[in-house]
Amino acid sequence: MKKRYLLVVIALVGCLFFAGCGKNGEKDVLKDLTKKIEDSKGYHITGELEIVNNEDIYLYDVDVSYEKTDSFRVSLKNKTNNHEQIILKNSEGVYVLTRVSTQQKNLIV
Repeated sequence: MKKRYLLVVIALVGCLFFAGCGKNGEKDVLKDLTKKIEDSKGYHITGELEIVNNEDIYLYDVDVSYEKTDSFRVSLKNKTNNHEQIILKNSEGVYVLTRVSTQQKNLIV
């Protein structure tokens, strides 16, 4: 019985060893990743933002879209009161939109 367990453990260690010894090294993986990033036309990211101000904590849902033409859209939505603010940048300028008031403000950059 002990021999079976020993054979199973040796087989598992051997599999892990051979699986970890691939032909791609760290430099190859970084090179491939850098190439993919440079060839991409844009990206979309979502996440959470936590802002700590003294003893107050503010939580936001963040949604970011970016295109290689230097156009982007950032949406910040406060989790406590659902107040949303959107920042847009395109060839015409930079805009800040607030959902509570329907006013648009053109910012000069």
